[in-house]
Amino acid sequence: MRITRLVPALIAAMAAVLSLFVLAPAASAKEAPGSGGPQPIIGGGYAQNAPWAARLFSNGRETCSATIIAPTWILTARHCVSGGGLSFRIGSLNQHSGGTVANGTQIYNHSSSDLSLVRLDRSVSATYARLGQPGSVSVNQTVQVYGWGATSRCGSEANCQSQYLKVANVIVTGGCRDAYSGSAICARRGDGITAGGDSGGPMMANGVQVGVASTSDRQTTTAYTNVTAYRSWIQSIAGV
Repeated sequence: MRITRLVPALIAAMAAVLSLFVLAPAASAKEAPGSGGPQPIIGGGYAQNAPWAARLFSNGRETCSATIIAPTWILTARHCVSGGGLSFRIGSLNQHSGGTVANGTQIYNHSSSDLSLVRLDRSVSATYARLGQPGSVSVNQTVQVYGWGATSRCGSEANCQSQYLKVANVIVTGGCRDAYSGSAICARRGDGITAGGDSGGPMMANGVQVGVASTSDRQTTTAYTNVTAYRSWIQSIAGV
């Protein structure tokens, strides 16, 4: 089964030189029987409370999802930051308004996984995502994934990003590898699955972040870089 990164098509073209996988066109959503319209790719529903959520923009374009983990630190996917010109809307469910907007000033990429830490140009007061420790997640556990990614069949995933943060349940199937062969958590579709634009967003288990969205086949399987495996690296840079 081919797994493709979750970046929207326009950003995928720029990120392709870093890819360890062949990027395929975004998978189309299937229409629900008798619905007369497209079934959302991610499924799930709209998030009601996610104060740590951050929408990532690259040169003003809707690009990826992320979390704020400390006053001046964002955690996201490495493949999301290659376009430069990073800015973030933090603490709002609506990617177009509310919350706090801050710019990225320094990028720290993990050398062998799909993780990136971005230093902000200002201190942001927020409810920061708590990061899990080894053992925070287990096989067959139902966990939650969040993002502003593509929601319907629209040709290019960059053209159908969700205005409001969405959440879906997925079921952990075991360990696997992310887009850079780093340690990852694989999960199968529950009531939804990740798509383009959800990259860099969190996997939450019992309220703590255990993963960062890296790859998906848009239908049944998604892989999240295992945050718990890289806690020492995160702490050495961001202090949390």
